[in-house]
Amino acid sequence: MGIFETMLKEGETIFLNEYALDFSFQPKLLLHREKEQFAIANSIVPLFAERTGKNMMVYGRPGIGKTLAVLHVFKELEDEHEEILPIYVNCWQNNSTYKIAIALCEAVNYKFYQNKKTHEIFKDLEEKFNKTPVAFCFDEVDKLEDFDFLYTVLERVYRKTIILISNYKEWFAGLDERIRSRLHPELLEFRDYNADEMKDILTQRKELALKHGAIAEDAFQAIVLHTIAQKDIRAGLHVMRQAAEAAEEASSRIMTTQHVSSVLKKCPKEYAKEPIELDEECRFILEIVKANSGLKIGDLFKKYEDVNGRQSYKTFSRKIQTLAFGSFVSLKRIVGAGGNSTMVYHQNVKRLDEF
Repeated sequence: MGIFETMLKEGETIFLNEYALDFSFQPKLLLHREKEQFAIANSIVPLFAERTGKNMMVYGRPGIGKTLAVLHVFKELEDEHEEILPIYVNCWQNNSTYKIAIALCEAVNYKFYQNKKTHEIFKDLEEKFNKTPVAFCFDEVDKLEDFDFLYTVLERVYRKTIILISNYKEWFAGLDERIRSRLHPELLEFRDYNADEMKDILTQRKELALKHGAIAEDAFQAIVLHTIAQKDIRAGLHVMRQAAEAAEEASSRIMTTQHVSSVLKKCPKEYAKEPIELDEECRFILEIVKANSGLKIGDLFKKYEDVNGRQSYKTFSRKIQTLAFGSFVSLKRIVGAGGNSTMVYHQNVKRLDEF
């Protein structure tokens, strides 16, 4: 092959569909999550008979297809079953009852919520939701500041399935008892992909995203090995996109191991951090714990207030639990004559410096 045959011409690209390398992309066939999708669909089935559905708690590490599996089922509902209304809300972006109320309004194209109080908005939504069965999905529920909306949906919407998605199984145990007793969800664990499954998924995305022959076999294998090491499909998709862009910048028709290596060498920690996601407030609190490891949670809250922390003690405690679930801090329960207390210790994990 001549030199010019390996070089891209002006305006030429090695991509077929760049979007296929986004983790949120939904391929027609979602590989290696058939069993989980069937379980999710089964929780919704009673709605077809005008009965209330089963509630479900979906959990597992980041980057293993929890959200995609639910959205796959919801897409089929939208496309083929108009009698059920699927509604998806991301609680990272909508982390309070009021924000969720607005998100629900937008989901049903209800525009008359301006200048209304939260309970008034839910009253309007209640009328809409009780006209047709509803499948709700609240994703990243461990990012929520309060859970009043959940109690409202459980009490006032009659024919519904509620699916909660969290990275942590333990999150459910921290819910208010009045919500847990009403929700009573089935638990659905998403296990990690094994090495072969990761390779299958990356192969599928490669074929959807890149032109045939646009990636050398050894370059693809390097991406597969990196993904397996990270235990996160998102890391592999990210590297594949960046390496493809590096190839194009070099006017190359083929992505090589040199392009992959250049991406990894540029900022390897960037990809290692992706499995763990902390919001800004969690990061702020984590720095306080790091500087004051071994304090009681109440004393840590005072330190937090001293540096202009604005959240309530209840919210602060939830953030500490989130950090504990992610192994950023460890908690030790102390039982004494003066009552019980919780000690908070900083975990000396490498991930801290990666934000």
